[in-house]
Amino acid sequence: MNDDMTKRLSVADYFSLVNAALGFFAIIALFSSLVPEELKIRVSLTFLLLALLADGLDGIIARKTRRSEVGEHIDSMADMTSMGVATSVFVYLSYHDFVSSSFYSHIYLFIALVFYISAATIRLSSFYKMKKENYYIGLPVPASSIILLMLAFIQVGFIMILPVIVILSALMISNIDFPKPGRRLDTIATILIFLTLLFGCSYSCVFPLALLVAILIYTVGGPLYIRFFGQNKIKTFLNK
Repeated sequence: MNDDMTKRLSVADYFSLVNAALGFFAIIALFSSLVPEELKIRVSLTFLLLALLADGLDGIIARKTRRSEVGEHIDSMADMTSMGVATSVFVYLSYHDFVSSSFYSHIYLFIALVFYISAATIRLSSFYKMKKENYYIGLPVPASSIILLMLAFIQVGFIMILPVIVILSALMISNIDFPKPGRRLDTIATILIFLTLLFGCSYSCVFPLALLVAILIYTVGGPLYIRFFGQNKIKTFLNK
């Protein structure tokens, strides 16, 4: 990278690069012989949750300082690495032992994850063209990623994860409006991510489940709130 390229980057862009690197580390952790077999899923999940936090910091810093002229593209590519590709690999490896005994299950999971990656690609490439002031068009990729990560981590049944992947993929490329998360939801999600990082599935997986429930409430309740209360009240409600 030459000097002209690096000068185009803002502080926020470096957090996007951290996001991408953490997504790469998450994939490597799943295959590396340096990570004990019984810890691979946990280590990979740690990197992916840290990537989500880096993505959140990227947005906060960009709003407080500035977004470079290439920042939008770096952010989307970083999200694709961690929340698109790495999340898909994480889900695949989480169910690998189950699908390895069934050719058709293997194919079903493969097709579902290809659909997910395709939808995430479309969603991220269209994000800055279709974004609105107080709401998103289509389910944000971070929300989809968290739902899949938590479901795979707590090992819900294979018969459940397949339709969830398809539904989330369809929601990402849908015309459904989702409110932009404000301070309230961001704070709750950040705390639950930290608690999941610290405790994993201790205490009957209460923290991963709480994080999953919080994002599901947003996924289901967000569009309903817009429908019944209107877009003009979204910002006030979320930032109380």
